[in-house]
Amino acid sequence: MNKKTFLLLALSSIGISAASQTNEKPNFIIIFCDDLGYGDLGCFGHPTIRTPYLDKMSSEGQKWTSFYVSSAVSSPSRAGLLTGRLGVRTGMYGNTKEVLFPDSPEGLPEKETTIAAHLKQGGYTTACVGKWHVGHQPESMPLKNGFDYFYGLPYSNDMSRKEQVLRGNANYKYELPFYDQDKVLENDPDQTQFTKRLTEYAVEFINKQKDKPFFLYLAHPMPHIPLYSSEDFQNKSLRGKYGDAVEEIDWSVGQIIETLKRNNLADNTLVIFTSDNGPWLSYKTEGGSAGLLNDGKASTYEGGFRVPCVMWGGMLRQAVIPDQGSTLDLLPTLCDMAGIPLDKNKIYDGYSLKNTLLKAEESSRTIMPYFRGSGLYAYRSGKYKIHFITRPAYSSEGKTVLDKPLLFNIEEDPGEQYNISSQYPDITARLTEEAQIYLQSIPIKESIFDK
Repeated sequence: MNKKTFLLLALSSIGISAASQTNEKPNFIIIFCDDLGYGDLGCFGHPTIRTPYLDKMSSEGQKWTSFYVSSAVSSPSRAGLLTGRLGVRTGMYGNTKEVLFPDSPEGLPEKETTIAAHLKQGGYTTACVGKWHVGHQPESMPLKNGFDYFYGLPYSNDMSRKEQVLRGNANYKYELPFYDQDKVLENDPDQTQFTKRLTEYAVEFINKQKDKPFFLYLAHPMPHIPLYSSEDFQNKSLRGKYGDAVEEIDWSVGQIIETLKRNNLADNTLVIFTSDNGPWLSYKTEGGSAGLLNDGKASTYEGGFRVPCVMWGGMLRQAVIPDQGSTLDLLPTLCDMAGIPLDKNKIYDGYSLKNTLLKAEESSRTIMPYFRGSGLYAYRSGKYKIHFITRPAYSSEGKTVLDKPLLFNIEEDPGEQYNISSQYPDITARLTEEAQIYLQSIPIKESIFDK
């Protein structure tokens, strides 16, 4: 045993991490799923989807039970994670088109700065592996937005001529390209290989970058419709095709964790696993589950915005965290942990969660806005959530502006089953005023998606 190894073991025995003694910058990995519901993991209560690697990651690290996305649909949610800013602040939202499509003329604005771009300023090597979906024009792609490497898809896996023709849409003309850097490797690739292929690339990236700080954004295209998994996982889950896809993602997580351990990076790497929005309930058994939460994808009820979140790494304290957190908070958190300042000329909608991750401090996040398009449909402050507008997630039925807002105590009633606005008119009035003041503080930019 060499002197360095002996010293690190000695420090570990008294609770001091190797990272804190060598002053190394931490590595960061965000694993982002597509349409994974709050109730779709074993550690979040699913009875038949087997997720042993995520369950272990949860028990060894932190499970965040009130973790939110910035939007209940893909493109604005991803833009929120990448920039730490709400879609209404950046234009990354839509009222008629809720996400970006292959014919969308624009994407992430050039003046927006991603997590990757911030971390690059601090000497990080950065990779986007998987689904991008914040703009497919060259200026909006990963390599123009702070990433050194891109290996994956510019948009959702259903935006494929092959898949659309299978559904009877013979007039659909767009193929789904698979990129390596800025070159298209192939169009409409074999989707059964997506999770395996992206995992292999991610593992190779970690192996190559193990001696210097890195940021890996691994954005799985699954379990978004259409559902696929590789041969080793097909017809294996009790939960059917959806379970097969989730269980392969769990395997992928295991491969990432094992690679970190093998390269002695476990103590100095923060891994964050979460989803871009709630489950696509209209697809029934081919969609996921929001567990005890109400509704799913595209909804401003909890099932659309609240997602499973597990964080892991040797620097973390083990805990179940009921405090609020959001994908909006990841940019300021990672920059804070890496010692990289934020842009003083920008207003961020995220908060650093560093002291909640590393110490026993409460989260800095105490509010959560629920936007659909440019409308503030609901608003959470502390344990109370108020709804001003409701609308079915996927329906021709329009929105309903409520004469009397709905009020829920979502710590006692996370399923939003019991409206208590009549019992607590003072709280209803306070949250209404608070939400109005909040909304007035945000200049709503013109939608990029609706162009």
